[in-house]
Amino acid sequence: MDAESKTLTQGAQSLRRALAVLRIVAETQERGIRLVDLVEGTGFNRPTVHRMLQVLREEGVIEQDSETRRYRVGAELALLGMARGNRFPIRGIAEPFLHELADKVGDTVFLTIRQGCDSIAINRVTGNYAIQVLATETGVRRPLGAGVAGVAILASLPAVQAVDITSRNARRLARLGVSVETLQARVEEARALNYAWAPIGVVPNTSAVAIPILDEHFSPLAAVTVVGMTERLHERRLAGVVAALRDTSQQISKRHNELRARSK
Repeated sequence: MDAESKTLTQGAQSLRRALAVLRIVAETQERGIRLVDLVEGTGFNRPTVHRMLQVLREEGVIEQDSETRRYRVGAELALLGMARGNRFPIRGIAEPFLHELADKVGDTVFLTIRQGCDSIAINRVTGNYAIQVLATETGVRRPLGAGVAGVAILASLPAVQAVDITSRNARRLARLGVSVETLQARVEEARALNYAWAPIGVVPNTSAVAIPILDEHFSPLAAVTVVGMTERLHERRLAGVVAALRDTSQQISKRHNELRARSK
């Protein structure tokens, strides 16, 4: 390898590492993350992570809380994202169907997409029940499978691909208390049930159920999730919620495929 090629390879590696650091920072939202946790989460050595943080901070992509010393996503990254405000057409397609579902089941509904090895909630609609579970904010980035929507998406991918993604996310999942073995078992269960079920949700005393939204090639476009208090998603009511979810998923998929066909 000549000197120029070696420099390009090293530059690409540095960029990928910086993006890996940035993704983990983004996972923590407003609470931020400590340097030591970034080192553990990425597997990179401390000087490397610190150097990347300083560059990202200088560029405004991340910021550091002066009191807690934790790192958070900076304003520059949010502004860059605004340049593609219509990047996720599935959100607009799904919007009316999500509202119909929330009205029907009464609980909170989420729309989640896959981005690489991550899942990101891009919409949240509350229902009409007195207690709504706002388990997460839109824009939250999590390793696929850390939440029930990610399990649903993984279960709709080819098995080899799902295993590869899970293995690549092993370190990040471990930080969230999720083992590769446990996640793989949940994915297998979701394949057997044709939906992903979490009797114990992210928030105490809550449950969640999710179904993927598939395109014309049966690849996952997104996942739609219902989250409610545990007593709202007990076994007797679960079948009805799953049926409503499945109907919503099919309607969104049908509408997406129709619009795709028209645009060709």
